Formats: sequence, structure tokens, C-alpha cells
Amino acid sequence: MDRQELAAFLRSRRARIRPADVGLRTGTRRRTPGLRREEIAHLAGMSVDYYIRLEQGRGPHPSRQILAALARALRLTDDERGHLHHLAGEPPDPPGGPSRDVPPGILHLLDRLDDTPAYVLNPRHDILAWNPLAAALMTDFAAMEPRDRNVIRWLFTGSTIERYDSDAYVAQLARESVADLRAASGRHPDDPGIAELVAEVSARSPLFARLWAEGEVGIRRSSRKSMNHPLVGVLELHCDILYVPERDQRVVLYTVAPGTPSHQGLKRLREIAAGRTGDLETFAARLRW
Repeated sequence: MDRQELAAFLRSRRARIRPADVGLRTGTRRRTPGLRREEIAHLAGMSVDYYIRLEQGRGPHPSRQILAALARALRLTDDERGHLHHLAGEPPDPPGGPSRDVPPGILHLLDRLDDTPAYVLNPRHDILAWNPLAAALMTDFAAMEPRDRNVIRWLFTGSTIERYDSDAYVAQLARESVADLRAASGRHPDDPGIAELVAEVSARSPLFARLWAEGEVGIRRSSRKSMNHPLVGVLELHCDILYVPERDQRVVLYTVAPGTPSHQGLKRLREIAAGRTGDLETFAARLRW
């Protein structure tokens, strides 16, 4: 383990991330470019003291789980992730599983879509990246542990699934999500993350276990969604899905018809998010699909 090189690498990668890239308020008191140490620690789900020691070249040998969390928080490319592992004296994982590396072009697209809620999913249904309007619409992703940013867990372990028998949209979403996850398991048969997710949610949700046992396979495509947001009221949204085949990822976008009440509601939500991006958890509902 090369502690000094690892420390320098972490500092350099932290400095290049803008607060807005991860849905944080820029503020006026930032003395250095990039994120603060405590912000990276928060995004990676580790203690601030632990991360500070790593950046100071006096930390313990990080586990593979810690390295994976750092790679996600710092938005490392595949090459950078491998370099991080080598500096830590830990061989990188072999290729074959779903990539968590969101292409820079997709991240730039999210930044430019300031009037459209958008986020990126991997085959495990982990949310890898998002724009501020998506956080305002759904939940404060930055305040969540990385493993909790998973649509399958939200859907089948939250209160929304209780409407499965009475809400046609919830029923359709549940079946399509399970079929999509099964298709992903076929594309990535050696990925332990998918197997662990299936085992965990099966144990917690009899409905998921039953739908998984039915063996349906399908790819989620465009759909419509009705949402009652606590600040702007009912929004009738169209969900479009753009695929990134080289990463097996998808960009999910929510749009509304121009001139409708939903269009005005989304415009109002954008204005709220622009003024309070760094404090979304205090005013945006933690919606579970």
C-alpha cells in the first residue's frame, strides 16, 4: 500500500468534483475547489475521521468495500478505479459485473437537463447519478447510503407496494421491475450484487419472491407516472428511458406536456430546488415508487 500516493490521488480526485455534480449547494464560503472532505465521507458512507486519515497518508489498509465506496463517491472511471485499488495494494475486481462508472458525457447531460428530472440506473437498479431536479422530485439521494439508492429495495420494502392489489400502476411497475432485474441477471450471471439483492429482497418481501419465482423476463421501457408531490401537487409525468449499451446503464428522464398544470408544477419545483438545492431533505418528500 502506497499511503502517500493514495492520499495525493484522493485529494486530486476530490478537487475536481463540483458540489452541483452531486446535488450540493455551492455556497459562498468554499475556500478550495471541489468537495469538502466531510462531503466525500458522507457520500461514501464512512466516518469523516477515517477519510481524513486516508487523505493525510496515515489511514489503515482500506477494505475492498471501502475502495468501492470511494470510487463511487469520487466518480472514478474504470481506469481510475483500477489505479485506486493498486495504490491500496488491493487488486481490482475482475471485469464482468455491471459498471458503476457513468460516462462523462452522460454526467454532462444530467448537468444540462436543468428543467428535466433525470438519473442513471445500472442493471441492479442502483441510482448512480442524478441532477438536482430529480432529487427535488423524489428524495435527497446525497443524504442516503449508497446501497440504499436502489429502486428494487424502495419499491418492495416501502409503503408503496401495499397498493399492489389496488393500484394498476404499482402492480405494473412491480412486475416490470422484477422482469427487468431477471433479464439483468442473465446478462451478468457472475455478478454477486444481483444475487445478493435478490436474496435480500426475497427474504423481506413475499411478493417479490413470488414474482421472481414466476420467471418473467423483460426490459423496462417508457411509461407514464402520476405523482402527488407535497409541494407542487399532482404531476402527470412521462418516463423516458435512454440506454447506454457500453455500460449497460440507462438514463431515466421525467417530462411533462407543455402548457399543462404538471408543466407549471415542475417549473415551480425547479425554482424551489434552485433556491434550496443543498437542503432538499427538509422540503422534498422521500417518495418510494
